[in-house]
Amino acid sequence: MKRAQLIVADSEKDANILYATRFFAPDPFIFLRIEGRKFIVLSDLEMDRGKKQASVDAVLSSSEIAKKLKSQGVVSSFEEIIVHLLRQYRVKSVEVPSSFSIRLADALRKKGFQIQSKPDPFFEERQFKRADEIAAIEASVRAVEVGFEKGVQALKRARVRQDRRLTLDGDVLTSERLRAIINTTILSLGFIPSNTIVACGKQSADPHERGSGPLRAGEPIIVDIFPRCEKTGYYGDFTRTVVKGGASPRLREMYDAVLQGQRWAIRQVQDGVSGAPIHQGLLDLFRSKGFPTGEVDGRREGFFHGTGHGVGLEIHEAPRISSVPAILRKGHVVTVEPGLYYSDLGGVRLEDIVVVTEKSARNLMKYQKVFEI
Repeated sequence: MKRAQLIVADSEKDANILYATRFFAPDPFIFLRIEGRKFIVLSDLEMDRGKKQASVDAVLSSSEIAKKLKSQGVVSSFEEIIVHLLRQYRVKSVEVPSSFSIRLADALRKKGFQIQSKPDPFFEERQFKRADEIAAIEASVRAVEVGFEKGVQALKRARVRQDRRLTLDGDVLTSERLRAIINTTILSLGFIPSNTIVACGKQSADPHERGSGPLRAGEPIIVDIFPRCEKTGYYGDFTRTVVKGGASPRLREMYDAVLQGQRWAIRQVQDGVSGAPIHQGLLDLFRSKGFPTGEVDGRREGFFHGTGHGVGLEIHEAPRISSVPAILRKGHVVTVEPGLYYSDLGGVRLEDIVVVTEKSARNLMKYQKVFEI
């Protein structure tokens, strides 16, 4: 019995269909892989572009299939086109991603097809990055570094008011303004930044707080940037923590602990290593330096998120480095991003992207880490 893989989605949002076809389309289209051969079904609007750009064995016309169905008295739809193709290629069993439409799956089952949902990663090979994929991720990293440097230059030029607020060219420098400086620079390079984090002071104690309002001297500013390349779809991911002016001794100790922890964690990364001991090692290191993890007044403090995650056509993908065991393998591309967060001090996080090799990790980041500006 022939088996097939089926995805119906738009490749602007769905990483699986983009990975399978290397074709960007804003509207949903049909992808089928039958015994190694890849097919896509496109509207007339996308046919010419699909034939030139899609990495598939055949590009089929939805309008041509619709004509055949009409001659049989069948009204064309995604469901009927899929049924037509599955019957044409004598397929009975279909594997779909977990995001597949329940309505469409039920409709295909009623037509006599076996539909099996496969959890992510739908394509196992997506975890193992080819040289061109690593180069695409690295290009996104370079764009991040250029954008961040623009932000650093703005902080260097900023002046400190008596109330510790920062000003730039006479106006208050806010999280929103610094984020705009970073984002517009990255956008001009052909990369799309989204939800960039510029969080200062107490706001930085919440790892995913985007940040708002005036930036202040002497307080930690977490900058987390993760743009997507318009051309390839691959992400970069980058976090630095900086302070304008001098940091308090305790804040400096926290930064040094995170920096030491990140360097240690990167040294542990290699083929065949489990991520769980790396994560636990960071918790132990931070505790030994006086930065425990726990709950205070109903709020989590310390190091309470994962150590890292895969990066590729999604900003978060397999594998992960966390308390859940997962073996790192050669060709994985993962972040290493320890952090510490306390309501009275704020937060510190450092994030690099590394490629797992046989005996070490290759760091894709070139931007130096500087705490005080």
